[in-house]
Amino acid sequence: MALLPILEFPDPRLRTVAAEVDPAELATPEFQRLIDAMFETMYAAPGIGLAASQVDVHKRFMVIDVSEDRSRPLVFVNPRIVASEGGQVYQEGCLSVPGIFADVTRADTITVEFLDRHGQPQVLTCDGLLAVCIQHEMDHLIGKLFVDYLSPLKREMVRKKLQKAKRAAAA
Repeated sequence: MALLPILEFPDPRLRTVAAEVDPAELATPEFQRLIDAMFETMYAAPGIGLAASQVDVHKRFMVIDVSEDRSRPLVFVNPRIVASEGGQVYQEGCLSVPGIFADVTRADTITVEFLDRHGQPQVLTCDGLLAVCIQHEMDHLIGKLFVDYLSPLKREMVRKKLQKAKRAAAA
């Protein structure tokens, strides 16, 4: 299976709001192959989460695996956070903003409703890294990036740093 290209900030396609996935679409071989390709892309990057928006598929789903041995792959289709509490600061990075890390405040505990990769309704309550990752990837589905939590000055510095890195890589 081929790796999918990951869009990078400031690509305007990262600002696209994802459309709901029709549950009937989950049963198609094409959709299942796309999920597998997203996992393969995420693991190769390497990352712990990847929203469909990051690979230029603007549908509401994401793949996540925060386990150290890559043994707990999770698929969230049409996710909705239905409860959250507390707050925590995590240093986040993003496959669409390579090499940049920043502190972001997120809810400490969340409850999310979603469909799994087979269209079965699920409810998950979690905290820690998994909760942070879910919130981060869900932001992608509404066209928001973790750099949006930074000041405009810091965000511009990130943009310039990424442009400089691209120019250096092309030289």
